[in-house]
Amino acid sequence: MLKRILIIATVLSVSVLTACNALPSVTENIDHNASELSWNDASDSSNSSNSPNSPEYSESSNSPDILESVEPDRSGSVATSNLDLIQAGPAQPGDTIVTLHTNMGDISIRLFPEEAPMAYENFVTHALNGYYDGTIFHRIIENFMIQGGDPDGTGMGGDSIWGHGFGPEFSPYLRHFRGALAMAQSALPNSIGSQFYIVQNNWLDDHFRVEFELLRNYQDEMLGIDHLGQEIFVRDVFPLDMIEAYIRYGGTPHLDLAISETGHTVFGQVVVGMDVVDAIAALEVDGMSRPTANDVVIESVTVVGTDITIE
Repeated sequence: MLKRILIIATVLSVSVLTACNALPSVTENIDHNASELSWNDASDSSNSSNSPNSPEYSESSNSPDILESVEPDRSGSVATSNLDLIQAGPAQPGDTIVTLHTNMGDISIRLFPEEAPMAYENFVTHALNGYYDGTIFHRIIENFMIQGGDPDGTGMGGDSIWGHGFGPEFSPYLRHFRGALAMAQSALPNSIGSQFYIVQNNWLDDHFRVEFELLRNYQDEMLGIDHLGQEIFVRDVFPLDMIEAYIRYGGTPHLDLAISETGHTVFGQVVVGMDVVDAIAALEVDGMSRPTANDVVIESVTVVGTDITIE
């Protein structure tokens, strides 16, 4: 079995197990096509200058056209696309829109309450009651994300509206595309409080690009049977539009609950203000990922299109 195929098989197993809680190994399902590809793990090649996380790919006559079939768009995001994804396209009438008014500009985010109801209620309630007013983006990492929501500004504080932490909410339809809004959490269970982050990364490293390009060619491979007796295919976990969105616009797929059992809850997507997110991410920071000059402050937050009220 080729090493990279094994990695993909493992990813797929974790993904569907997360969603279905019951799935056999998929190694044999993909193995019969393995002869079409030739892979060399860079860590096994003494002549390769690539890192172990950037596999060297060798094409055969039947292999996919790796890295060239989808052109990256460094300035756009899935919200500006017409892909068949919940996070794609502009906001619609009736959507909940939260706008973070920062000292560097406004960031407007469309929320998805049906996909992550606890994260939605927690975030919107905090926004309405002024919990986020005056807080800062305390962790800024260019080509990754910007993180805020801690009233202490240290990265160690912040509570949920219930006074205790809660766990991640899995939706197969929401992913860590560029511009995604997600809840921060620690390695401990039920550790989500008030902190959140916005994905700023506008590219996808070769490791994921190669794997996603490969998965485009195995959409009809069956992975197993879920707890309802329904067949699960690669296209159910990694549909083509999701793959295209990651390759074209970038993101952080390693944080998806569909890929990692320790993934994070996505519950929104920036619809206006990615230029502000990029500007924040480009600030010079110190060793703690804090701006070396002035803090980036969330001065106030407005919410439209929600039924949540504050007494």
